[in-house]
Amino acid sequence: MKMTPLWLASAILLGGCADLNGLAPQGRLRPEQDIAARASLAGVQPAPWPNSDWWRTLGDGALDALIGEALRDNPDLAAADARVRLATAQAGSAEAARYPTLDAKASFPGTPFPDDFPKPFAGYTSAKQANLTAGYVFDLWGGQRAAWEAALGQQRAAEVDGEAARLTLSTRVAQTYADLEYAFAAHDIALADLDRAQKLLDLTRQRVQAGIDSVALLRQAESTQAGAEQKQAQTAQRIEPGRTQLAALRGQGPDRGLTIERPQALNVAELAVPEDLPAELVGRRPDIVAARWRVEAARRGIDAAKAQFFPNINLTAVFGVMSLKGADLFDSTSRFGLVTPAISLPIFDGGRLRSNLAGRDADYDLAIAQYNKTLVGAFNEVADSLSHLRSLETQRAAQQRSRASAQQAWELSTQRYRNGVGGYLEVLVLQQALHQAEDRLADIENQRVAASINLVRALGGGYRAETPVSLSAAATDTRATAKEN
Repeated sequence: MKMTPLWLASAILLGGCADLNGLAPQGRLRPEQDIAARASLAGVQPAPWPNSDWWRTLGDGALDALIGEALRDNPDLAAADARVRLATAQAGSAEAARYPTLDAKASFPGTPFPDDFPKPFAGYTSAKQANLTAGYVFDLWGGQRAAWEAALGQQRAAEVDGEAARLTLSTRVAQTYADLEYAFAAHDIALADLDRAQKLLDLTRQRVQAGIDSVALLRQAESTQAGAEQKQAQTAQRIEPGRTQLAALRGQGPDRGLTIERPQALNVAELAVPEDLPAELVGRRPDIVAARWRVEAARRGIDAAKAQFFPNINLTAVFGVMSLKGADLFDSTSRFGLVTPAISLPIFDGGRLRSNLAGRDADYDLAIAQYNKTLVGAFNEVADSLSHLRSLETQRAAQQRSRASAQQAWELSTQRYRNGVGGYLEVLVLQQALHQAEDRLADIENQRVAASINLVRALGGGYRAETPVSLSAAATDTRATAKEN
């Protein structure tokens, strides 16, 4: 049988196709509808989604300024912006590879030759040359476009990662601000307890001098007062680290923290979630959107790897002028041109192409797994925040009643002790109970603020994907933007 070039090319092509057998990704995207979450997210008052500047709803101008400064100066955001610029440059490089190249070159070398050399080389020869070289690789199988779209997907993911970093930073600043307020509140409680211990000590000292109580009770009162003083010093020490942490989040040194005034208690929103939460969360969480972009980028990376298995055509064209010695460089006889088409046929590469494709398949499966993990984690974070808030609302109401009862009991016991009816130990026990009730209430209030901030973060913090997660759409948007500019 006669092997024509066409038949040979077809056989090679078919062989390349057969070489793809057994290579395919295994991962599957998990639809958000398959995640059972409606029961956990039910039973709360519907509310709108957070705004992009969600912290302003808390009504604290000092917090607004702190977050604004952090978003401007924090080094983590600078690093995120740098990663976006890097990904943008890589996408630009991948796009540039799809276009023809044009190079210009001129040279004027001089070479001495022996006199017995044939003309025109005998003696000193000065060759003059100038040419233009054009090259173009035909993207027959869409591999170059796929590589560009893969890089574009990574660029989009980096951009969304930047939004995720801003959300994380804003919630961290808000939480640290709330923790600092809690440190001040705990210090106030310790001061109040110290004041009560001092008054009890003074009263006990008077009763000992009157011969009503023993010296042993006076020593107990002195010990209680010393313990309250130590507790006050301990809570005071917790304030400065909070200020320092806020300064660090703002990208400043510890001295900047010294200027931070005492925060006011944040007025967090009541328990509420958006009514369309299950359907909209995938476009509201920046980490989910970024993971989805990476899935699309990995998918196009597979397409780019597959295209390398097939033949391709390269075209090179060279046009220029060349002359020796004193000949006129721009004379018609000095002109030359060359057009060279070439076909590349991957026949044997030691398994490089298959290994590369297997790696791209693994990248895709990894991106799928990360997306599915992020999606499930997002719904669980929202459900956990809601469950925690429900519990804290109940605990808060109960602890407010407990604190009020402890306050009344301590006041009555103190009055009885002052009147000589009650005993010292009764007052001491009720004083400790009041201190614990106040501490517990402050802790619950701080947890409530933290859970509300976590809920804002779990809901995406006001982020919303502006474009559909589609690389084709992204490519169209990129071209449109380039034309406008």
